[in-house]
Amino acid sequence: MVSGLAQPHLAWCVILDVGEQGRTILRATARCSLLRVRCVFSQRWIDNALGTVHGAPPGGPPGGVEEWRAVSRVLKSPGQLVRAMVDDLVTTFFPADCRVCGGPLPGAGLSPLCDECVDALREQLAELCARCGEALDLDGVRFERQMEGAGVLCGPCRMVPPEFERAAAWGVYADGMREAIQLLKYERAESVARPLGRLLARVIERMGAEGMGRELVVIAVPLFQAWQRQRGYNQSVLLAEEAVRKLGRSGASWRLRAAHGALIRTRKTESQFGLSSRERRRNLRGAFTVKDPAAVSGCEVLLVDDIYTTGATARECARVLRHAGASKVWVATVARAQKEMIARWGAQDEMEAVAGD
Repeated sequence: MVSGLAQPHLAWCVILDVGEQGRTILRATARCSLLRVRCVFSQRWIDNALGTVHGAPPGGPPGGVEEWRAVSRVLKSPGQLVRAMVDDLVTTFFPADCRVCGGPLPGAGLSPLCDECVDALREQLAELCARCGEALDLDGVRFERQMEGAGVLCGPCRMVPPEFERAAAWGVYADGMREAIQLLKYERAESVARPLGRLLARVIERMGAEGMGRELVVIAVPLFQAWQRQRGYNQSVLLAEEAVRKLGRSGASWRLRAAHGALIRTRKTESQFGLSSRERRRNLRGAFTVKDPAAVSGCEVLLVDDIYTTGATARECARVLRHAGASKVWVATVARAQKEMIARWGAQDEMEAVAGD
């Protein structure tokens, strides 16, 4: 099952005593931590979780400072030792590769994304509409900079203001972000909701600092019942639940009450792909209704979805929620579909900022 072992064998030990015998076992465990193995199910060489010297050749000789560092890590926390041993066992005999970049997953976990791919899901940089989060065009960017960010709106929000207060997203729906969301939506990778939900929590925290209340009714954009039965879950509900858990552990004074069943999708709609903004709004007209008006009446509502594209879904949901008595509606999504040109401007701004440093 395992090929290319750098040493003749692995020693898995249980520490029953301290003293010289315990130190000997710890040194043996540290040597095990420096092994590099390649499993036939993995694409490349992977490091054991107890701590391998980065860049060292497979099977490099242990000892010296690196051995002592491994031993000191073990001595710090028995819990870390147990976790590291479990990670070593799982990644050695049941390895898995990241579903985005193809690299090996370093530890035992449910998420199919590696830490590097999660860290690469960066916050969008372009100047954005103060209402819907649309990246501003060149004229809007110039005006926004002249006004020092004083709430510039995009053209659609100026012409037809949405009934939500603010829509915000963490990143641009492109590259790794697109692949991660598609894993969640179409490939039954429910565990992807955990890292994406943590990013959604950051969006909510930022909106809280911009005037959104701390006492909110949280509602995920509903799927049509037949679609949800086919998929087995609503990805927006998973994201909302993870974000609520994250905020609940933050220690801040959030009072979030989930009421996902209050808003339902009453009819099946055509695919939004290829439709214009006006056609999308017409397609969704009357597709949502508030089943439980008492759950939202007089309350601020936080509407959660995975992607904000043209805003037709968010606008229609906000409209029916406001008509049902919601005092305000805020929209939080993980990703926002932006124009490719605007994304390039954001990347250029980042390069200029780095050069300026």
